[in-house]
Amino acid sequence: MLDLHFWPTPNGKKVTIQLEECELPYNVVPCNIGMGDQFKEEFLQICPNNRMPALVDHDPMGGGDPVSVFESGAIMLYLAEKTGRFMPSDARGKYNVIQWVMWQMANQGPKSGECGHFKRLQEDKGDQTYAITRFTDEVNRFYGVLNNQLYNRRYLCGDEYTIADMISYPWTVGWQGQGQDITEFKYFKRWFDELSERPGVQRGMSVAVDNPIDASKMSKEEIAKLVSRLYNQRARPAPETGGLEI
Repeated sequence: MLDLHFWPTPNGKKVTIQLEECELPYNVVPCNIGMGDQFKEEFLQICPNNRMPALVDHDPMGGGDPVSVFESGAIMLYLAEKTGRFMPSDARGKYNVIQWVMWQMANQGPKSGECGHFKRLQEDKGDQTYAITRFTDEVNRFYGVLNNQLYNRRYLCGDEYTIADMISYPWTVGWQGQGQDITEFKYFKRWFDELSERPGVQRGMSVAVDNPIDASKMSKEEIAKLVSRLYNQRARPAPETGGLEI
């Protein structure tokens, strides 16, 4: 069985799409990032970066103890190897897919997240015009990258649907909130519309968990404490004892 520590964000839905496309049984373990579940010690044992998603495979390749994997791209590469699906077997095709997985992880995902972050900031945080323009333009550039890549390819890496497509799709669903008009990118839109109709994509995107957060029932002090924990994080200190001698 696979345990997926998950919250319904684009990063989480990349993995649920792949799990659904591969028709793998899995158990969703809610990781409520709004309430700080990602900072709990038990979660840090499988994801030292305190970010979801994280996967625990209780029946790993080769047998033995459960294997845990964090970072959505690493999880998707692991599942592709485990199932032998949605990843070419030849070196040229394999690394073509891997480079697009890395592109998504290093570019599309983080910059799209920053775009949303600065658009959501309250006015009392100061003028965000520069940051909003900077990241909205960068996200626009990414749509151009996808559009040009899909100019003469059905999918990002050619004629075959791969994890490169799965990992890139969820961050494009919120194109309106990103300040974009996807009708400007007709080759991307053709790909987007096709993926949106895939049953596996629809199932993966619809995975949900209960959300116990109700800010209307929280005091200003509770909200302030939660916000201070979720944002502007600094390094978590290492234990004072039990480590390697230095």
